[in-house]
Amino acid sequence: MSNETNKDTSLFAKENYTWMIIGAVIIALGMVLMSGGKSADPNVFDTNEVYGTVRITVAPALIVLGLLVEVYAIFKKSRKTA
Repeated sequence: MSNETNKDTSLFAKENYTWMIIGAVIIALGMVLMSGGKSADPNVFDTNEVYGTVRITVAPALIVLGLLVEVYAIFKKSRKTA
């Protein structure tokens, strides 16, 4: 058996995996920014802490951006053409 037949059996190239990791990190950063909101006093509701700009706008935008990077990573063709 020749090694040429088993040469390109990988579904994605290394560059695709790199983009997937970048997308996953962006999604994880968005999730971290969205989490939290624990108050020091559980009887006090702080609207600025729960409904802040970072938690309501920036974090979901980062998650959507990360998902778009993941879609790009999946559909990106490798530079090697047969």
